[in-house]
Amino acid sequence: MMTMTLRPRRSVLYMPGSNARALEKARTLDADSLVLDLEDAVAPDQKEAAREQVLAAVTAGGYGHREMVVRVNAFDTRWGRDDIVAFAGAPIAALCLPKVESAEEVNAVVQLLKQEKSTLKLWLMAETPRGILNIDEICGAHERVEVIVMGTSDLAKELRVPHTPDRLGLQTSLQLCVLAARAHGLDILDGVYLDIKDDAGFAFACDQGVALGFDGKTLIHPSQLERANIAFAPAPEVIDRARRILDAWREAEAEGKAVAVVDGKLVENLHVAEAERHLAIYEAISVGR
Repeated sequence: MMTMTLRPRRSVLYMPGSNARALEKARTLDADSLVLDLEDAVAPDQKEAAREQVLAAVTAGGYGHREMVVRVNAFDTRWGRDDIVAFAGAPIAALCLPKVESAEEVNAVVQLLKQEKSTLKLWLMAETPRGILNIDEICGAHERVEVIVMGTSDLAKELRVPHTPDRLGLQTSLQLCVLAARAHGLDILDGVYLDIKDDAGFAFACDQGVALGFDGKTLIHPSQLERANIAFAPAPEVIDRARRILDAWREAEAEGKAVAVVDGKLVENLHVAEAERHLAIYEAISVGR
């Protein structure tokens, strides 16, 4: 049996870096990850102040088990480079880079982080047509790349497709990004759902994200946390079956067999690996509570 350690990223909540109250509230929320935002959620005349406020917040700490990420402004903006330098040594897990379109962009940020002697990981946003078309090279740009984040709102605008429940106009982009992320061993997060009062629509979007292969969902409001946490966690029946698969596999190995049978269905190595993954996620969620 393999030993596997996974970080749950079921619920990834954006918090505006210019809102001090939101940064404080984030310390109490049941989110797996927090993305403190210096980009879309912050007006141009508030960028520098937001940077200082977010830096003070993460330095003060108190966010517990939550994975801390800062979304900086794009590297080619007048704030991007200063954002990266400011957080290079901060107690966070990663920087989130918006609108990434090439491996060269990723490596330019990596070089700056190296100059600052920073070991931060990178989350990369796929939210433009060119970024989607180059997603394979972007995923493989550098070993610091850890997570791909779908920016479906910007992408829908760029593609000129409507926000329909089935997301038909986004399906090719979503699936290309999932393929590339898996090919490079990365996690991938689904885009946000904008109507915070539409509980049924959000539940459908979460279930669709699971079906498409995403590891979790980015969120814009704390009211969306509970549903995302449920949807992207292994269900109790999945955990029960995973344990029975591993028990049956151990018995088969002890008897010198290469396969086992659970609930009348053949169990092979691939089923064992999937069962181990589900249990690793379950254990990681339990530890974080």
